[in-house]
Amino acid sequence: MRVVFLGTPEFAAPTLEALVAAGHEVVAVYTQPDRPKGRGNRLSQSPVKEAAARHGLMVLQPERIRRPENVAALSELKPGAMVVVGYGQIIPQTIIDIPKHGILNVHASLLPKYRGAAPVQWAIANGESETGVTIMQIDAGLDTGDMLLRWRTAIGPHETAPELALRMAKEGAALLTESLRRIENGTARREKQNDAEASYAPILKKEDGLIVWTRPAQEIYNRLRGFTPWPGAYTQFRGQQLQVIRAIPHPHSLDAPSGMVQTDRRRLFVSCGAASTLELLEVQMQGKKRMAVGDFLNGYPIAPNEHLGGNQ
Repeated sequence: MRVVFLGTPEFAAPTLEALVAAGHEVVAVYTQPDRPKGRGNRLSQSPVKEAAARHGLMVLQPERIRRPENVAALSELKPGAMVVVGYGQIIPQTIIDIPKHGILNVHASLLPKYRGAAPVQWAIANGESETGVTIMQIDAGLDTGDMLLRWRTAIGPHETAPELALRMAKEGAALLTESLRRIENGTARREKQNDAEASYAPILKKEDGLIVWTRPAQEIYNRLRGFTPWPGAYTQFRGQQLQVIRAIPHPHSLDAPSGMVQTDRRRLFVSCGAASTLELLEVQMQGKKRMAVGDFLNGYPIAPNEHLGGNQ
């Protein structure tokens, strides 16, 4: 089948690879323009662009795909189907109407749960024990289209967003090619979403990473796992930002106000809400390198009654 692929992040690259391996004619790959990245602000290619280059595929990077000239160019490609995976731009109805078999989306949740931009992150942050991948037919709504196939998986108790996304990307790629196979042979079945069961996973903001120590330790830990690598989990320590890189809930209560820190033999514990405790394992002070807590305590001895993030 003639396919146009639209995607940008690492999560999308396995699906593009799977389309090529399955023998589909990928006539064009759309991805976001190269962006400055890193300390040197050098232009960086998206993982999808790199994957497309390995296969000699035509790559297009419009700033706004909805502009009339881009819609016209897509129409001239005459795709039988289009595939969208984390492209990063809203697809207008003028484009949805182009391919004969519509536009398929690899969405990283069990729709209708976690519609939106960050389903993997919010599923972990909210303490879900299960998630999955849904192949969805794109319509004009926000992840509201008919579902073709779904795959379920347990979320590991210590799994981070990048680790879970890596597993989901591989399964999503296989699910997408199977969906196209069924469309081609006329066996595809579409299922309406139950809007009453919908929940949302909005795009992450920097402030989502701010640790609120009145939350239970398990909830803080879930958010740390879900918001790795960005926005991460951070707090204030002596007027500076302290990034918590690794931590783990501790079974014992400190019987102290939320945010109060205590040390024990080069270990660092923080009192959290619901009489719970979080042990910090690796941290990074603003402008410094990340370090194990034992090394951190050598440079920053903890004073009695000292708090993280102020008295919460």
